[in-house]
Amino acid sequence: MTSEMPLWEPSAEILEKSPMALFMKAAGRRAGRAFASYDELHDWSVADRAGFWTAVWDECGVIGETGATALENGERMLEARFFPEGRLNFAENLLRKTGAGDAIVFRGEDKVSYRWSWDELGARVSKLQQAFAAMGIGEGDRVAAMMPNMPETIALMLAAASLGAIWSSCSPDFGEQGVLDRFGQIEPKLFIACDAYWYAGKLQDVSGKVKAVAARLETPVLVVHYAGDAEALAAALPDGRTLDALMAPFEAKPLAFARLPFRHPLYILFSSGTTGVPKCIVHSAGGTLLQHLKEHSLHCGLVEDDRLFYFTTCGWMMWNWLVSGLAVGATLCLFDGSPFHPDGNVLFDYAEAERFAVFGTSAKYIDAVRKGGFTPVTTHDLSNLRLLTSTGSPLSPEGFSFVYEGIKPDVQLASISGGTDIVSCFVLGIPLKPVWRGEIQGPGLGLAMDVWNEDGHPVREEKGELVCTRAFPSMPVMFWNDPDGAKYRAAYFERFDNVWCHGDFAEWTSHGGIIIHGRSDATLNPGGVRIGTAEIYNQVEQLEEIAEALCIGQDFDDDVRVVLFVRLAPGIVLDEALEKKIRTKIRTGASPRHVPARIIAVADIPRTKSGKIVELAVREVVHGRPVKNKEALANPEALALFADLPALRS
Repeated sequence: MTSEMPLWEPSAEILEKSPMALFMKAAGRRAGRAFASYDELHDWSVADRAGFWTAVWDECGVIGETGATALENGERMLEARFFPEGRLNFAENLLRKTGAGDAIVFRGEDKVSYRWSWDELGARVSKLQQAFAAMGIGEGDRVAAMMPNMPETIALMLAAASLGAIWSSCSPDFGEQGVLDRFGQIEPKLFIACDAYWYAGKLQDVSGKVKAVAARLETPVLVVHYAGDAEALAAALPDGRTLDALMAPFEAKPLAFARLPFRHPLYILFSSGTTGVPKCIVHSAGGTLLQHLKEHSLHCGLVEDDRLFYFTTCGWMMWNWLVSGLAVGATLCLFDGSPFHPDGNVLFDYAEAERFAVFGTSAKYIDAVRKGGFTPVTTHDLSNLRLLTSTGSPLSPEGFSFVYEGIKPDVQLASISGGTDIVSCFVLGIPLKPVWRGEIQGPGLGLAMDVWNEDGHPVREEKGELVCTRAFPSMPVMFWNDPDGAKYRAAYFERFDNVWCHGDFAEWTSHGGIIIHGRSDATLNPGGVRIGTAEIYNQVEQLEEIAEALCIGQDFDDDVRVVLFVRLAPGIVLDEALEKKIRTKIRTGASPRHVPARIIAVADIPRTKSGKIVELAVREVVHGRPVKNKEALANPEALALFADLPALRS
């Protein structure tokens, strides 16, 4: 899996002067000892979490009050409270910088480009804050947005957060039901949507979807101009207005920030919806801020005026992660649309022009660049690029090699992994350690991450469950509509008592790095985008030709592809026309990312004795692995229908 020599090693300057190196010295002074290595620093950060997270607060310059206590009930995962008396405002910490320098740079494919200074960003947030307050939006109210990854989206989020409102977002390529499955659960006080967007050079109209969603949500709608006619769409809604009209009555003035408790809700993110509608995961302002400051400043080495880029949509937690870069004074470089329009050079053109310091993307994108024959190392000046990060799915060893051979030979490559559940990373880049082929560098500071076998014992150089054995600040506050916490406990704490079980299949390496072998549940990850099977079933099973469906992710070509099995209604044949109908239904009702690579008709679908279909068992059969616990199945003979299928060999 790994090479004999590391692909990258930190320079003497990084080991001495990087933000991580400087923090290690400061932490040593606080702890009354010198840390000789990152591993020693990590051990301390887990052993003395109160001291460590206080050091992060102080060294990263958090605006707010810590209170007298840094951690209480620290030994109980669900009862632990970081900075229980602390108070802060998330938006205040992201808007600390002013001036004429770039705060946000934006490109919407080759159709739209503009940039905002720090002063322009602050002025827009000020007007929006006043407008939201006039609408009665305040602490605890939900603001839901179906928006592209554009500067206006960030300003709207910051205005909501400044007042203590809770922000939730998805991307405009979600189908109507996909949007309602998310926002319908949280009853937003305001629904925000764009008028249209660009993808692969084509205008994507969303007016019909916005009208349909608005009618179901029964809430005021704010229409943001991007690629369509915002005024016409707003006029067609019962309670619609444009962003420009909303801000027009207000003049920019100094911002006022509500200092709220550390655990005050900031974001609602959504799970992939594997077994039903997506779970609504509530993240705190304090936990999100501290964790992101730690990752941006220390693990990514970001400093003021660095250019930070991540290819993401507003429906992925990497958008939330990206936005926090403002807190270290970095310039955010946003991109919305296809990363291969007009060709595969577009993001590297952007990186060269804006001098990215950090370039974040997915493993699938790196693989697509490699397979497309693009070699930025010979075509682009990436001299400012210091760190390239990859997430969404495991980056293959071939992907690691390509980064150094085809993109930049002296860049730090940080494969990272965490997720929506913690709005951050468990394992990620470490600037003080070498990069080995196929390996994530190690666990994040303050996170007691480990790999356990099925018996709950730690294992080394052996595959097992990724766990975290001690509480950390960016654990969810709760799940929305989960008053007794039962869904929350079931999601992470049923497997091992008082231990967070993340659902990743992982392995420690001999270098102290981590390899993620994929999800240990049924979540699909095509192209690095987490997809829930229930969202596909919700569309497919509306078709009268389909009696039942089962969906899995098949490991294929260094990625995961979606495979849909269908049990057809009597007398129906799966022909080309029906396949097209199924794909169209999924594309329009869920999103283009949900469309399966293969659709296969089967005579029966295995289920448990209680009637639940068994995705995991089918996935094991497709991959030629033994199925555990067949006795739990009502029709175990059906598993044979999925073995060694010719359609899945190519």
